[in-house]
Amino acid sequence: MPKFIQRKVQSKVMADANVLKEFLGEVKTEIDAYILDFLPSEHARDEVQCLYEMMRDYPQRSGKRLRPALCLLICEAFGGDPKVAFNTAAALEVLQNWLLIHDDIEDGSDLRRGEPCLNQKYGIPLALNAGDALHCRMWEMLHRNAEILGHEVAFQVLAEFTCLSNQVVEGQHIELSWVDNNRWNLTEDDYWTMCVQKTAWYTSIAPCRLGAITAGAAKTDVDHFIEIGKNLGVAFQIQDDVLNLIGEESQYGKEIAGDISEGKRTLVLIHLFNSCAHDEADRVVEIMAKNRSRKSLADINEVLSLMDKYQSIAYAQKRAKALVEEACAQFAQRFAHIPDNRAKNLFIPLVKFAVERDY
Repeated sequence: MPKFIQRKVQSKVMADANVLKEFLGEVKTEIDAYILDFLPSEHARDEVQCLYEMMRDYPQRSGKRLRPALCLLICEAFGGDPKVAFNTAAALEVLQNWLLIHDDIEDGSDLRRGEPCLNQKYGIPLALNAGDALHCRMWEMLHRNAEILGHEVAFQVLAEFTCLSNQVVEGQHIELSWVDNNRWNLTEDDYWTMCVQKTAWYTSIAPCRLGAITAGAAKTDVDHFIEIGKNLGVAFQIQDDVLNLIGEESQYGKEIAGDISEGKRTLVLIHLFNSCAHDEADRVVEIMAKNRSRKSLADINEVLSLMDKYQSIAYAQKRAKALVEEACAQFAQRFAHIPDNRAKNLFIPLVKFAVERDY
């Protein structure tokens, strides 16, 4: 189990970004080891051996492991033993990996966590099948909870995974439909709805709820994480959209301005459409609607220049900051009845770090 579970550190020190990075690093080390120990590694047939290697690819890459970290923290904050939440936290990371494999295929992405996407390395059919294989292993991992948590709580955890899976695929369908229908007349409410379903449910809502459920928290407390998690998840997605435009590729791990190449509808883009002149909006649509292979570097720079002109990136950053501040205020208010402990005091610095991150 992670050393952080036993470590006693003052909350003031824990708020330091370097300590938070160390905390996430420890979670990553332990979660990754647990997942790789769980996933199959050897098979007599070369074809299946290749599948096993593909399944283990994304789990061995860099990443923040934010979702399992949130699950473990909330379990401990509510007085639970993080050891009993560990299998559930690991299953969240397995879910993240199969979703990313499918997402990279659907978006036609080139890089994931600083390396070629699985579909770029092996082709779409094999990558798609590897994602399906990880999806199956996720449910197998969750089956372990019957012994760890007891059947009643294990079924509650399964229900949460079912709910979040349905939310994610619906949110993904919304975004893919915008691309398929070449739709650009979107509002911030449209973006909010898509992000809540596609990102917030599996990034923050479900991890926090799962941590509370494994700790035996009251249903009212578990349900408070829906609104808190919505704000956190959308803020996280906005920051991810911003980093896609201004981040360092070596740190960010994906191609910079890939969202423009892929024609993604982001809050930054929606703000640009709402701010620029009609002829500029028409030009942005003309560029964004092009197939990825037909977009030139000049096209991408033209869109970036307009985003800078109308301060669309700064607007998105401001919205993300406001959302995370609202989530933190909700957390403090809703859970004032929970005694202060190390995990509770770490939650707010951790989520602020996650949204204000530069990678």
